[in-house]
This record gives sequence, structure tokens and C-alpha cells, in this order.
Amino acid sequence: MADAVFVLPAESSIVPRDDESRVPDISVVIVSWNAKAFLEDCLESLAKGHDRPYEVIVVDNDSSDGSPEAVVRRFPWVTLIQSGTNLGFAKGNNLGIRHSRGRYIALINSDVKVLPECLDQLAEFLAANPEVGMVGPRIFSGDGRQQSSCRRFPSLWNNACEVFGLNKLFPQSSFFAGEHMSYFGYDRACEVDVLVGCFVMARRTAVAEFGLFDEEFFMYSEDIDWCRRCRRAGWKVMFYPGAEAIHYCGGSSSNEPLRFAVAQERSRLRLWRKHLSPKEVFGLVVLATIGHCSRLVLATLKGILNRAEHKRVVDTVKIHVGCLGVLWGRCSSRYAQFSNIGR
Repeated sequence: MADAVFVLPAESSIVPRDDESRVPDISVVIVSWNAKAFLEDCLESLAKGHDRPYEVIVVDNDSSDGSPEAVVRRFPWVTLIQSGTNLGFAKGNNLGIRHSRGRYIALINSDVKVLPECLDQLAEFLAANPEVGMVGPRIFSGDGRQQSSCRRFPSLWNNACEVFGLNKLFPQSSFFAGEHMSYFGYDRACEVDVLVGCFVMARRTAVAEFGLFDEEFFMYSEDIDWCRRCRRAGWKVMFYPGAEAIHYCGGSSSNEPLRFAVAQERSRLRLWRKHLSPKEVFGLVVLATIGHCSRLVLATLKGILNRAEHKRVVDTVKIHVGCLGVLWGRCSSRYAQFSNIGR
């Protein structure tokens, strides 16, 4: 991994750091697309409150909102990689990782605020636990509520629990919890199947074994695939509550919710096909179809009963119809093209 060849797309460019002499312990990689305000807040949070030497690499996916100019002007200590095109989340992170130098690699969404000592705490946890390949911090929403950041790998049972509401009927039961681990209190270190990709720190030597992100995932589900491969390579994936961050959500995805929702469904289907048997995939498609259809019916009834919600209901219906098209191979070209989407 340390000897990985760094190759930029032909049209991309790099703005170097002010100081190249200090070898970092931690490399922070941030992929950003048209999320200028979030990105500035994220970089401000990274500018202080950490003792270990670290570097920050921003991969800009051809933003048009002034993000690259803001990074150059306000954060000269950040390495800016301008891809010149929208590489997507997986490929953008791979680009940043290949250019990184730290023993530990922290992948952070642009809409995350890193709280003081968070990077140090995660790095110290990895240093003290050599069997751990990847660790994630405790994540809070902007309003201070605990955010669900740990998952189980998808299966027929845990998806059925969510589609039929068993996870809500029995919120404290691990048996009925579904993928989202609703029973987990996020109050202790815990080995998990999946860490949500808004903020994870990986050991470079571990990444050398299980590899970079699968670039067939343009966005979404690449984090689940990454954690799956990490565990299969014999490394532990851990949640650690001693490090904390805030995730505001929607830094890029809020720009076009319909297209992002359909992109998410496409990636989810690809993940199932990559890791599960054809029978399991068919079962998951059926369960997802039931879920989308039930929400379609509820949205339609809501629109009939409340005319003031008409536009929101129409948008919701479009999302579920688009997702159903993906699941059953009827996705129109209008929804299938994601070349202008970034996470």
C-alpha cells in the first residue's frame, strides 16, 4: 500500500501543502462535491484540537460552488486535488488514499465536524489494538442526538425485520434489530459488521491486504463492501465511543434527492449481487419491493388527505418508483445516469 502508484486523471491538478517536510501519523481524506459551507466547517474543525502529526487531503469532484477556491484561500495547509471530473465517492477516496502518507487513514465526509482529540483517540485505539483494521467514532447529529453509525451486513432476516417493522416493535432486541442495530446504545467499544462511511479510520497495513474501495460503486454501499472485505481478510471492524464527531448529513446528497435515492438503490443491488447468492438477492429484492410499495401507498393516501403536501408527496412517489425501476431492471435513462452526482 505504501508503494502504491499515484495517478491523477489527465485533467486533474494538485495544490500542494505549505509544509511537505513533516511526515504525518494520520492522513485525512475528504471527498467533496458542491458542499462549500460544510467543507469549510469541516476543515476548520480539523485545524485544531489534535496532537499527532496529520495531513489533510481534499479531493474535489469538479465542484462549481467555489469550494476549490475557498480551500486554496482559507486553508493553505490542505492538499487540494482537483479531479477535473466527478469521480464519485469510491474513486475519489481512492485517489486521496493513493496520495496519502500516514500510518492511519481517516476518511471523512465534508459534512462532518471533527471534535477535539477525535483523530488522536482513534489513532491511539488502533495503536493499542493491532488486530483492528478499521475503527469509527461516536457520531452525533447536528441537534445533538445519537446517530446510527453501525450496521449489520444485509441478510434476508434483518431486512425482513425492517420491512415488517419488527425492529420498531422490539427496539431493544438484537434478534429483531434489522441492519441498523437499534438495540445498541453506542456506549461501549464493540466489534461490528459495518461502519457507516461518513467517518472511519483505517490502518494502512490492513488496507494493503483488503484493498481500496471497489470503484464499481460510484457512491453508496462502498463502505459496506469495504468493511466486509476487511473482516474477510481477518481484521476486526470496531466502534469506539471515546472519539466523537458531528455529522450534519446531506452535504452533497441534498442537492438532488431523487437521483441520489436511485443511485443508492443501484449500489445496494450491486452489493447484494457481489456478496450474496442469487436466491438471497431475489429475496432481498422482493423485500425491498414490498417496502417501496407500502411507502408508495402511504404517500398517495397522504397526498389525498392533505393537498398542502402535494409537491412533497409527488417527489416521494417519484423516488419509490425510480427505486422500483432499478430493482426490476426497468430504470429509465433519466434515472440511470449519475455522471454529475457526488456524495
